[in-house]
Amino acid sequence: MVLRHFWGARKWGVPGSGYADLPHHHALAEVKSERLYEIGGEPPQSTWGDVGGLHKTLDGHVRIHDSFPHQRLGTLRLLELPLEASRDDVASETKLWRSIDLETSGIERGLAIYALRTYDEGDAHPQVSLTISPEVLIRIDASGPCLRVVEFSRVIAAPVADKTLAAHGADALWVTSPPHLPGLPPLDREFGRGKRTIQLDIGDPSDKARLLERLRTADAFIQGYRPGSLAAHGLSPAELAAANPGLVVANLSAFGPDGPWSGRRGFDPLVQTCSGMNLWTTALGYFLASGISAALHKRATEGGSWIADASLAGVMKYPRSLGQYAGKTGFEAHDITNNLPENLFQRRETDFGMTKYLKHSATVEGHEPGWDVMPKISGTDEPRWLS
Repeated sequence: MVLRHFWGARKWGVPGSGYADLPHHHALAEVKSERLYEIGGEPPQSTWGDVGGLHKTLDGHVRIHDSFPHQRLGTLRLLELPLEASRDDVASETKLWRSIDLETSGIERGLAIYALRTYDEGDAHPQVSLTISPEVLIRIDASGPCLRVVEFSRVIAAPVADKTLAAHGADALWVTSPPHLPGLPPLDREFGRGKRTIQLDIGDPSDKARLLERLRTADAFIQGYRPGSLAAHGLSPAELAAANPGLVVANLSAFGPDGPWSGRRGFDPLVQTCSGMNLWTTALGYFLASGISAALHKRATEGGSWIADASLAGVMKYPRSLGQYAGKTGFEAHDITNNLPENLFQRRETDFGMTKYLKHSATVEGHEPGWDVMPKISGTDEPRWLS
């Protein structure tokens, strides 16, 4: 079954080959699922830090990402502020900088700081012409064996891709690597659904060998780090294909594999800031899951090893290509997540307590995909496949 133009009609399919049903309101709510779950009746905590966000500068604005402790610390050091500095203190310092100068200085220090750009300013940058706008192409073959997926990522978009594949029956193994790559627990408790979790340090030869052992028998590998990051550890797509011919390697990054910004760190709000486009990062996870499905179809029909590349900057370009209602902005949109009906939710016991979460929105041939594995404490599983 091939699904094209994901945002369009409610049902798709080829006569005689089945159909998919996607209620629009449920699907839109699922894009914000990390805000809608509850544990023990309590909503998730915010993942934002206390000094970041949008700040005024001499000639505009910058956005500072501070969800991780090292980002907050690095920002304060760049601005020559004490550790106990407040957001107001940061705001006072950013007003002394030009936006591009602060962005450049932050990037040079490995921080995530970007200048706010309009559409025209963003389009004028050479990175834009090298950013691919994704086309949606999904193929689902439920008759095949269980898909084996290894995920090495964190935060939102890449975990959403794996969570989506898990909803449709994939055996998903999520690799985390604390303390080098800390997670964000409020997000992990939503996007860990459907996955078993192991901890490996790829800088340790024995742990890297354990990861490669799993990858040799995997169908797909999802990674959400900057282009070249894993290659520095001997885990480039070419090296992985040599270890497992036919492996689909799915890469998620801020700006894609090409262009002057390809190696930059970037998170959803930062790419929104420098592109002039605001689109929920969860959407990229669905694009990436689509790309993996398409690559698996290519492998089945043509053979070979395939790479699926997706980027935050690329997914920002796609809705712009669809046009905009005259005189309308996204700020006028109605938030459909208010007062959602209870039949869209399920309740299950997890390692963190009784959890209420949003069900998967799609049905395939009348079957409701979902998750048997609930979010759990990181590193509690063995590095092996279920079968």
